[in-house]
Amino acid sequence: MKEKSLVPGKDNIVLIGMPGAGKSTLGIVLAKILCYKFVDADLLIQESCDKSLQRLIDTLGPDAFLEIENQVLSEMSFEHSVVATGGSAIYSEAAMAHLGEIGRIVYLKISFDELKERLADFSERGV
Repeated sequence: MKEKSLVPGKDNIVLIGMPGAGKSTLGIVLAKILCYKFVDADLLIQESCDKSLQRLIDTLGPDAFLEIENQVLSEMSFEHSVVATGGSAIYSEAAMAHLGEIGRIVYLKISFDELKERLADFSERGV
């Protein structure tokens, strides 16, 4: 039996954390367990711009990428979903405020040593 939020429009779970913390991996599993949809914010950004994250960062620069990410996150509207954000989502106050309005934000904490192991090659991750 799954627990439903009593607050309309706030039944989403929003995962935040460092790149490599497991937001997408855990998000998929959690969505299956809860019978929720899974939303990968990085994929939404890629689809909206028709470019990979790394290509966006390389061509537009980090600041422009953060603006795009902020816009995409701030416009999200889902119900019964687990949302995996990008690792830089926390840099946008507006996006984080919006995500907090549509769901519960859960921070995935990871040790520095585990992070180094998971992110051996930054250039391939859009970091």
